[in-house]
Amino acid sequence: MRLRSMMLMSTALFGFAHVAQAQETAPPANTAPSGAADDTGEDIVVTGYAGSLRQAIELKRNANAVVDAISAEDIGKFPDRNVAESLAHIPGVSIDRRFGEGEKVAILGTDPALNRMLLDGHALASADWGGNDNDPSSRTFNYSLLAPELVDRLEVYKSPEARLEDGSLGGTVIVRTRRPLELDANSLFASGGYTYNDRSEKGSVRGSGLYSWKNADETFGVLIAGTYDKQQLVRAGVEFFGYEKADARFFQTVNDADGNPTRDSAGNAILVRDASGQPLFKNPSATVSGGTRNDLANAVLPFGINYAYFQQKRERTSISGTVQYRPASNLTLTLNGLHIDGDYNNYSQSMYTIPGAWSGQDLQSATVSNGVVTNAAFGAATSQRNAQLDTLVRSTKLKTDNLNFFADWEGDDGAKVSFLGGWSKATGGRNPEYLFNVQTKLPFSYAITSNSAEVNYTGDLTNPANYFTNPSNQLVTIEGRPFNVNGAQLNAAQIGGLDYSVTTDRDIFGGFDATVPLGDGFFKQILIGARITDHVNKIDARGVNTYLTSSKLGNQLGVTTLTTPDGIFDGTGGSGSATKYLNLPQQSVIDILANSINTPLFTKVGGSTRVEERTAASYVQVNFDQGGLRGNVGGRLVYTRDVSFYALSLPTKANPNPTPVPTSTATDYLKFLPALNVAYEVSPQFIVRGAAAKVISRPRYQDLAASISQNDTTLDAGGGNPNLKPYESTNYEITAEFYPRAGALLSLELYRREISNYIVSTSIPNQSFFNSLEGRVVSTYRVTSPINAGKAKVNGVLVNGQAEIWGGFGIQANYAYQDSSTSVIPGVTGSLNLPYLSKHTVNVIPYFEKGPFQARVSYNYRSAYFRALGRLNSLDSVAPYSQLDASASLALTKNISITLNAQNLLDETYIQYNGTRDRPSAFYKNGRTYVASVSFRL
Repeated sequence: MRLRSMMLMSTALFGFAHVAQAQETAPPANTAPSGAADDTGEDIVVTGYAGSLRQAIELKRNANAVVDAISAEDIGKFPDRNVAESLAHIPGVSIDRRFGEGEKVAILGTDPALNRMLLDGHALASADWGGNDNDPSSRTFNYSLLAPELVDRLEVYKSPEARLEDGSLGGTVIVRTRRPLELDANSLFASGGYTYNDRSEKGSVRGSGLYSWKNADETFGVLIAGTYDKQQLVRAGVEFFGYEKADARFFQTVNDADGNPTRDSAGNAILVRDASGQPLFKNPSATVSGGTRNDLANAVLPFGINYAYFQQKRERTSISGTVQYRPASNLTLTLNGLHIDGDYNNYSQSMYTIPGAWSGQDLQSATVSNGVVTNAAFGAATSQRNAQLDTLVRSTKLKTDNLNFFADWEGDDGAKVSFLGGWSKATGGRNPEYLFNVQTKLPFSYAITSNSAEVNYTGDLTNPANYFTNPSNQLVTIEGRPFNVNGAQLNAAQIGGLDYSVTTDRDIFGGFDATVPLGDGFFKQILIGARITDHVNKIDARGVNTYLTSSKLGNQLGVTTLTTPDGIFDGTGGSGSATKYLNLPQQSVIDILANSINTPLFTKVGGSTRVEERTAASYVQVNFDQGGLRGNVGGRLVYTRDVSFYALSLPTKANPNPTPVPTSTATDYLKFLPALNVAYEVSPQFIVRGAAAKVISRPRYQDLAASISQNDTTLDAGGGNPNLKPYESTNYEITAEFYPRAGALLSLELYRREISNYIVSTSIPNQSFFNSLEGRVVSTYRVTSPINAGKAKVNGVLVNGQAEIWGGFGIQANYAYQDSSTSVIPGVTGSLNLPYLSKHTVNVIPYFEKGPFQARVSYNYRSAYFRALGRLNSLDSVAPYSQLDASASLALTKNISITLNAQNLLDETYIQYNGTRDRPSAFYKNGRTYVASVSFRL
């Protein structure tokens, strides 16, 4: 795959060199697309895809910083259906496609959470649907919520200027929206279409519209726009819950007084051995192949193997409006607002086994290969279960509201003053999540490779009679208090419950920016400004626990039952009888819980958090320009104060059911952030740039909240750290840019990030918690929390080119090589690349545009990348991934056109692994998406 991508890129670059050479000598006449300007400095009117590329080139060329841009082709027509998908075409920008659709962007090798999106210059409050493990309160933005029809252009600042809002390590994305006084009066756009996904085999309608008006004097204008989009997603795949040593799972151990294995100073279980020094199996008849019993004891096995079936409806509606008033020729008042509603309801069904923890005593045979238990077989469960079916029905509503005001004054001599203020609020999360589970004792076996998993059960997984609800009754306690029914403490087994966890993110800001002209000397302008921001991020959690006093078989639940659809796991790498299991309709899950014993709604104090953050920033920036040398130098002084509200409730042997204790922690810091950008025009066609800056990125809000939660199935727990410091980095950029003529660009970019205070997760094993599923204290939990312990260096080389070739044909292509080195992460062996950093990224986009017809193909390749520290400190990485999209449109008349889009034509499998490919951690299929639409412009 890498060879194919490199061949594509090298061919494209050879073509650029040839085209550039030809264009330097070719006459300029008749080469510009209709309505586009040449290199005379005239304004460029965007008409079509080639025109939008020209405008983006001009924005890059005229910028003082290192900037890339993407412009709309026309009113209401952005190059891609998703803003994140468009950003992925920029060199050094990449997206993760875990759910098929691009949602978050990584810039210059840095985690999406460490980059910012600014809507017309300021951050937008953000909340998400809770299904992505990278989005909890992470300061980033889900770009899939932003309708591309509302966007005029995107600007990606890879080098900061002092005037820009701080908080990004890799880069800052500025989304510019349209304004009515900049458009023709009575501009109108409308479109309607149909979307179909071949995995879900479902289709949905979508539509958008925009209308802009201004009076004849161009002193008053109104713009209103709206979009509706719906997608039906189905994702099937196999997941692995990290890896653990086989020692204490398969072999007899020396135990302490509580029945837990004793361990040596390195954390290894002390095993019972025979006279030859070989450990003794828990099941004396078990066998091992591929090595000795000692080899098996030192090998690792999947902690869990899960066949996951996920369904989601993504329904998004957005309305935006802008009003502008110009009471005087030098004063413009602008008020704009945005409202986004998202319905992300989803249903996840997980049929999984925990081979060691649940079935280790029933091991019949195991095979060891390269230190991994690749095959194992287990008899019928002699303990509680061999496997479990979790059903999670999530009602998730997203809502974002934004209102901004700008007052812009400009004097005759170039002096400018702008006052701005705004408010935004976003909510989202599980409201509620219905959870129900049943278990089975059927014998099973598994076999895994780097890209496949086969799990087979002896017995029928589709037969409800082979399942039962949790049989382990215990006295019920809620947040340290007994739960009584009819005057007595309830003695029952939990079978699920309802979880309410809603994130609210609110932002208020105000400030000013001023430009003071300095005359015709080397220094042209002084820019000064200040901004104050008040931000609150909170999670409100409450819940209901559901119990039964006696276990029921699956056929005694009194609800409709189905089975997973035929072929739903085809192509995922998952096979075996585990692909066909009991399937409960969503309403059945809700009915089961409603007809059981439910606790009253209680506040989950331990799960509710609140972070209040106030920042004050001021800056001074000087712009200079003379003799081909231009740029800016300045500094930004930023004060931040965080107050974290949370509750501590850590179960111990002495107090297994503690009452959560609310508490708070306050921290503050002051940072000075200098920035320098220099551009030198060696000739009218050749520009070199250099930039250096100090930057910060603040911790995720949830990392600042120290509450600890635990998972009694996977035996892990985690919490935050309110004393975290911000990430800090010194950033460097050097670029060389060649503009042979309008519509052509060839550039080389070198960058470096020297990051300190990098936040990493530490993991402490063998901690004791009260396990509600087993009704006892278990001392093998692993507790994970974030600390400032890391340093990292990121270096990158970016090559970018685009050209209008001949006869309507053109091409864009770029290649990025990025690498990083990190300090040792506690609990992790060796050094890792930073999250979301692929060493190799390739984009090749050939296009054709002539007359009424336009077509392009977009190919994206990214090499493997480390994604996150997962369960049991697993090094979750993503295998190389390719994406092939295509688009074609035909203008039927001057005002009406039809468009066809296809995404993920290769139907690529998303493969995730734990450090090395022989330890897989996930395989997913998201399917292809096809869109047909008709649009009208006036």
